[in-house]
Amino acid sequence: MSNDAQEPTRLTYGEDPSQWVDRYDPTGESRGTVVVIHGGFWQAMYAADLGSRLAADLAARGWTALNVEYRRVGNGGGFPATFDDIHAAINLVDGEGPVVTLGHSAGGHLATWAAARQRFDEWSGGVEVTHVLSQAGVLDLTSAYDENLGGGAVQSLMGVGPDDPAFDLADPMRHVPLDVPVWCLHAPDDTSVPISQSSDYVQAATEAGATAELIEVTGGHFDLIDTRTKAWQQVVDLLDTIDA
Repeated sequence: MSNDAQEPTRLTYGEDPSQWVDRYDPTGESRGTVVVIHGGFWQAMYAADLGSRLAADLAARGWTALNVEYRRVGNGGGFPATFDDIHAAINLVDGEGPVVTLGHSAGGHLATWAAARQRFDEWSGGVEVTHVLSQAGVLDLTSAYDENLGGGAVQSLMGVGPDDPAFDLADPMRHVPLDVPVWCLHAPDDTSVPISQSSDYVQAATEAGATAELIEVTGGHFDLIDTRTKAWQQVVDLLDTIDA
């Protein structure tokens, strides 16, 4: 690491207690911004502390990192409030260079969704995402709904079934092809989110002409958010390929 991370600055984007971002700034010139979106099947019991070490590590490597908290199911979240919050949080990005969304599990869903959000009137305008890194992301909401992934997590998030038009707005699988590259990091032995969520997305995206790649990692579902692991180093290595 070439830079030391500073203490984060708390920014708010709404009046709800969950509408905030911690911004970690590098000590030197920023390479760009990574927006860190935590997972937890969109449930209120999981919070942004899952992303704080990732954001600090990224800032130490020269990135401006935004660790995002947002309304989740159980504290005012769900469709569309959770999506509104991610849109607003990304719009706090202030600086030059690439804007990368990095999300784990349900956060991988939101990170990938964010790259398509401006297609829709509900989230038009604002800061554009230039690259996506999905860490074991839930990228096919329809199949996740049908498979009862996370004990009905998608049902709780959406409040409706896949035939409802809301899924057209919310499901990354329905947004291919994206105009930006997507890297899907996933472990074959992930027992929380099956690797098919990533592999099926990448297949659909590449067949549609998009730039998307599946990167298999080790360590199940959680090594991707442990900065001491090989899986996290693979995230860092991908970020190093992005030109400022």
